[in-house]
Amino acid sequence: MTADSKTMDFKKAAALKAVSLLRSGMVIGLGHGSTAIFAVREIAELIREGVLKDILGIPCSFQVEQEARGLGIPLTTLDEHPAIDITIDGADEVDEDLNLIKGGGGALLREKIVAQASRREIIIVDESKLSPVLGTRQPVPVEVVPFGLKGHTAYMESLGARVRIRRDSDGEFFMTDHGNVILDCDFGPIREPVKLAEALKSKAGIVEHGLFLGIADDVFVSGALGNRHMVRGKGS
Repeated sequence: MTADSKTMDFKKAAALKAVSLLRSGMVIGLGHGSTAIFAVREIAELIREGVLKDILGIPCSFQVEQEARGLGIPLTTLDEHPAIDITIDGADEVDEDLNLIKGGGGALLREKIVAQASRREIIIVDESKLSPVLGTRQPVPVEVVPFGLKGHTAYMESLGARVRIRRDSDGEFFMTDHGNVILDCDFGPIREPVKLAEALKSKAGIVEHGLFLGIADDVFVSGALGNRHMVRGKGS
């Protein structure tokens, strides 16, 4: 078994643990990314089998919306259901306090909106995403409006970041579902994430950032030594 296939097995194992908490009649946030998609597919399978009934999903991206529709998951919107029972989503980096860096897939704005509307935010990751300090492994994605892009970049640099404008496979600027640009900002290990988050939200033109602080309630981790369930304020 290759390292990549092992990682995929770990992602799927974490997703299955999280999905086991779902019950019929729930409104569920459907996360975006290579780990969350395993949860979406498992939810669809349980609906087909009749294990989960009267489920409504709220996708965190247009891509997930298309996938969920194709799998037969009934969908709704936040306007129709402003309170979500459980959201299952992935993360790019998780610290010991369950703070996160998200946005590697470019859906951080909708992911944060859905997360904040959720009674319970469950994160699923393989063990490679665990980190002693946020920023050790991943840059912070920052979604900005295209207008004034050089100024946004300069502001990130003034905060100590090495900045890369995210591009798609054709070399063009990567555009989010809402027509914005993402700056991947490498701050190195972030010792004061709350202070940085406040600074990132203080400038006009910054739509959202990928620091998800105090949002995750549970993290399911899968790796070579098995599965772990981390709960905010309680550890493993």
